[in-house]
Amino acid sequence: MIRYSNHARRQMIERGISVNEVEEAIKKGAKTLQKPNKILFHHQYFIVVTKKIKTDYFVITVMLRW
Repeated sequence: MIRYSNHARRQMIERGISVNEVEEAIKKGAKTLQKPNKILFHHQYFIVVTKKIKTDYFVITVMLRW
């Protein structure tokens, strides 16, 4: 399951990124680890920053790639 912070939802709206695009990024995007416990998914023109909580992904923010 994928859960979203309020901040991530605001960033998605502001940047025109849909829930479906975020889900696709988590499934298909290039994954990098960021200490201490963040997972970044690089996909198309944006990056999804998540934390893994048990079996769920918690989306912290969504950023445009520059």
